[in-house]
Amino acid sequence: MSDFANDSDFRDRIPLSQQALAARGAPYLDELNAAQREAVEALDGPVLMLAGAGTGKTKALTTRIAHLLSTGRARPNEILSVTFTNKAAREMKNRVGRLLGQAVEGVPWLGTFHAICVKLLRRHAELVGLKTNFTILDTDDQVRLLKQLVVAAGIDEKRWPARQLAHVIDGWKNRAWTPDKVPAGEAGAFNHQGIEIYEQYQERLKTLNAVDFGDLLLHVVWIFQNHEDVLAQYQRWFKYILVDEYQDTNVAQYLWLRLLAQGHKNICCVGDDDQSIYGWRGAEVGNILRFEKDFPGAKVVRLEQNYRSTPHILAAASGVISANEGRLGKTLFTDLDEGEKVRLIGHWDGDEEARWIGEEIESMQRGTRGLEPFSLDTMAILVRASHQMRAFEDRFLTIGLPYRVIGGPRFYERMEIRDAMAYFRLAVSPENDLAFERIVNTPKRGLGDKAQQKIQMEARSNGVSLVEGAKILLATKGLTGKGAIELGKLVLGIERWHGLVQAGVSHIEIAEQALDESGYTEHWQNDKTPEAPGRLENLKELVKALESFENLQGFLEHVSLIMDNESDEGEEKVSIMTLHAAKGLEFPVVFLPGWEDGLFPSQRSMDESGLKGLEEERRLAYVGITRAEEVATISFAGNRMVYGQWQSQMPSRFIDELPADHVEVLTPPGLYGGGFGAASGGMTGGIQSTIHQKAAEADGYNSPGWKRLQSRSQKRGMSQPSEARNMVIDMSAISAFTVGERVFHQKFGYGAVTAIEGDKLDIAFDKAGDKKVVAKFITAAASAGDDVPF
Repeated sequence: MSDFANDSDFRDRIPLSQQALAARGAPYLDELNAAQREAVEALDGPVLMLAGAGTGKTKALTTRIAHLLSTGRARPNEILSVTFTNKAAREMKNRVGRLLGQAVEGVPWLGTFHAICVKLLRRHAELVGLKTNFTILDTDDQVRLLKQLVVAAGIDEKRWPARQLAHVIDGWKNRAWTPDKVPAGEAGAFNHQGIEIYEQYQERLKTLNAVDFGDLLLHVVWIFQNHEDVLAQYQRWFKYILVDEYQDTNVAQYLWLRLLAQGHKNICCVGDDDQSIYGWRGAEVGNILRFEKDFPGAKVVRLEQNYRSTPHILAAASGVISANEGRLGKTLFTDLDEGEKVRLIGHWDGDEEARWIGEEIESMQRGTRGLEPFSLDTMAILVRASHQMRAFEDRFLTIGLPYRVIGGPRFYERMEIRDAMAYFRLAVSPENDLAFERIVNTPKRGLGDKAQQKIQMEARSNGVSLVEGAKILLATKGLTGKGAIELGKLVLGIERWHGLVQAGVSHIEIAEQALDESGYTEHWQNDKTPEAPGRLENLKELVKALESFENLQGFLEHVSLIMDNESDEGEEKVSIMTLHAAKGLEFPVVFLPGWEDGLFPSQRSMDESGLKGLEEERRLAYVGITRAEEVATISFAGNRMVYGQWQSQMPSRFIDELPADHVEVLTPPGLYGGGFGAASGGMTGGIQSTIHQKAAEADGYNSPGWKRLQSRSQKRGMSQPSEARNMVIDMSAISAFTVGERVFHQKFGYGAVTAIEGDKLDIAFDKAGDKKVVAKFITAAASAGDDVPF
């Protein structure tokens, strides 16, 4: 074990001058509210600071560190303060420095879990078979190493990709499972060979003197569990432990903290169980829920005074989150003015939703909504799934509205979209060498660097395109084996797709054919990594985008304009991001589109995790609403393209949980027969009658963009999805129904037709109430098995 007495991070540091501090007093305490001060001054024993959204948790946490230092309760090196991001660690250091009037670079143990564990592991590397100068593998290196082991084990890497195994192993490490501790229930993982390869992988890492990110915690936890002397030393040194975002900790992080706090139990955890939204990456909300059981006698301080949002916004968020059973519970309040009610509006499809939000943003920017003008920088659109961004990006380009995507690439910059676009470009122009270079071995075709160099050389020597060069190479037998066969298929495919373009075949059909025949769609269907479903959704969204264009060429030009639309960084821009990326941020104006069952809450999340998944989705809704400071707008669409087909959508069940007194309904009259979807069906009953009535009276609403929306609804029936403008209506489907006939709808259930107008039916549903529905979504009750007479 290293000599702590000679360690710069553990030598006694001279505390701040006690006389100077006594003379100055502790003015920082006067800046706190009663609950914050209680949490700061409760220095001894376990403390849970249950901090709601916008309640000043970072202020309370940093003030607590300053208080420990200024009162002489701890030297800087005796405080362990853990965060999840480097940004949060820097912010805390800066704030503590400002509170004490000096820099606090001398607080050596303030940082992220990984940063602190790296320092600990380098001190004790020999205890886990490593040298102190070990290297840390990034994700690509990790996958490359695992791929070697997968291939060596004789496993089909296409069917069982190494990236999937990397995800499995990360999950095991998050639970602090070494290979010998992985439970029998996991034995079937990765074709029943996951545990065996995990063991081989760990041995290979030791041979390479390397670790991955999961090892940083795993190894330190193992050291603490198996070397009591080492653990006892750190328990003595770290007299006070502070943890930020405790609700986001995984099992390994939880065990690490518990082991260190076992001695003195001076641990203060700050978090909000209502904002635990990272279960999909190993976070355990149960860690914060059982804090009082883990640390008997713990003091729980609730920070409930919100400094961010108006009362209406807080009440709406509280109404939604109160439906969760697994929570500690708290009631947020604010001294701010009442402000705007949360606005709720339904649209007939996603494109209509994007148009309306674009117009509303422009109106709020001009200040024509009866409020002070808002800068574009103060507005954000928070989506549940990344594929929702496409409609907004396209719309904002059309109207010249500057935007930025936070937390990820813009839609058309995503890897799978760029790959698909390369296939489309080759279909239009086989001479496009850049596109060919991108996809020649994507998905894998056995065409490595040497094979691609041969194609390049053949093309250059003959002065032709790469596609033509590939043809010459194949004709002269310059390439053989699997690579030659697959290259031949690709070249033939490009020729076939180009022929379809020249023949005037539907560009949508060409796009789907290119993605299918190239094996690109199948590539992501077979991929078992957690990112794969999202990439497939993005590809489907890309094909849907083609519907608005006459041909592939026009679409490609449109995308080129989008990619060239990176305007000056100094310019004001609307922010677009996922709800997950928005955590920790705040904006005066927030739009929350796509609140429909299946999209939000996510059907995949509910299918995979049941009630647990639904409760995490509800916490995500709570996070979304509480990002708003002044104006929050929730919207949903009655029809949305799902897996290439139009489907009627049910408004999110979370809409039913919004308290009616804090919601203003903007839904056009008649859009949902005077009510709207789930809200008029009354899943919880808390909102149905009031909002149903408000929706019926919404024709009095006169906000900017509203008249344009009404004007469009008169030109095109509000119940008619926008794609109907470019499609031939199936007259047989319309004439198949008569007034009084019993019919069936997949989501709304059974009902009776009360009126017919063109391709739209007014239907009185047994449980969902009166609704207007497009005829194509309806079947006769008899064919649906309904034997009940009307």
